[in-house]
Amino acid sequence: MAKRLLVVGSINLDLVVQAEHIPVAGETLTGMTFRTFPGGKGANQAFAAARLGAAVSMIGKLGNDAFGVELRASLNAAGVDTSAIEVVATSSGVAQITTAANGDNSIVVVPGANYHLAPRDLEESIDLIRGSGIILTQLEIPLDTVECLARIARKENIPLILDPAPARSLPSTLLKSVDWITPNETETRTLLQLPVLELTSPAIEDAASTLLRGGSRNVLLKLGSRGCYVALASGLRRMLPAYSVRAIDTTAAGDAFNGAFAAGLLRGEDPVASASWASAVAAISVTRNGAQPSMPTGKEVEIFLAENAVPGAS
Repeated sequence: MAKRLLVVGSINLDLVVQAEHIPVAGETLTGMTFRTFPGGKGANQAFAAARLGAAVSMIGKLGNDAFGVELRASLNAAGVDTSAIEVVATSSGVAQITTAANGDNSIVVVPGANYHLAPRDLEESIDLIRGSGIILTQLEIPLDTVECLARIARKENIPLILDPAPARSLPSTLLKSVDWITPNETETRTLLQLPVLELTSPAIEDAASTLLRGGSRNVLLKLGSRGCYVALASGLRRMLPAYSVRAIDTTAAGDAFNGAFAAGLLRGEDPVASASWASAVAAISVTRNGAQPSMPTGKEVEIFLAENAVPGAS
């Protein structure tokens, strides 16, 4: 039987307001639209991978409210196995998102049920974990649960991809237990305690090397419109430019990338090919509104690649 991708992470309902710009402190804006979308970093990444054809299971928590019913239904519709997602007596997670006209966004997350995902839940799902080919996780669940997952993955020799979002510092013991760490620029600066400046080319290389020395066996830096940077334990270093598209909503672009990258590795693609494919998936996602509704199918990615030149190709 083919191995599955296991996602351990958050499930939220996104409450999305579109406005001309992101409000500053004390500013009141009149928004243009309000919509709700299924979201949460874990659920988004599971949804993205399933839409691309990967076999995906998820471990998570939902509240005993109407949001929880809606969120599970969305995952099921994409083909995600939700049998290990439990309901607890609290509210489901929500994210308040403001999207600007230029595609930028700001997000405030209220974890709700997500913070009830505990190490004991992983032990109860140990057979599901052992049967997975790759594990993908994020930081919208308790850190001790992520650390427990990393220990289990290391013990069972299952590759673990950590998306270190939302940005925070991490213990070295966790970093030494992951096969891939995939921070964006903000998360990279937080992990390495760097100044709030754009990472230049030399700084990108230095950051990746520092993360490798910190313990992660491989590093993939997500750099938005500049592309991504792949640094492998083998010594390979590669900057992959981004596809040029008109962004209307960057919400969950990183989740689209991570889900696609994990799906590519699961089907046996090499890391550079998986990252290049994931860049196309993320590019498509930013041309659409919402988190999970923006995720393309494998067929849509094929059409996109046929119509768009590979970035940087002569």
